[in-house]
Amino acid sequence: MAVPNDNEKRRHSRVGFSTSIEILIQADGKEVRLAGSSKDLSLKGIFAGAEEKFAPGTKCLVNVFLTGGIDKIELQMKGTVVRRTDNGMGIIFDSMDVDTYSHLKNIVYYNSSDGSI
Repeated sequence: MAVPNDNEKRRHSRVGFSTSIEILIQADGKEVRLAGSSKDLSLKGIFAGAEEKFAPGTKCLVNVFLTGGIDKIELQMKGTVVRRTDNGMGIIFDSMDVDTYSHLKNIVYYNSSDGSI
């Protein structure tokens, strides 16, 4: 279902989508892996709930694990933390491969209330 908010100026539809995710932060020679879950998703980003949160501007790798099908599907996107709240982090996608984009587009389409992307 689409998440409406008249105060936001989003160019891409955002849909409620909860699944397991892993966020990999590589900074200062260290690697931190966070397990969490997605709250909502769009073609340009994700809001991730995780106990540990990072500051806006932090580069990361986001792995989204899709379940429920025969094959295990893992989507991987490079991103940047753009906001942090008590509930999690907003991450914008900087890049992804074509297959990931195709899966993401289908997820947004099939979970949107009006079939728009």
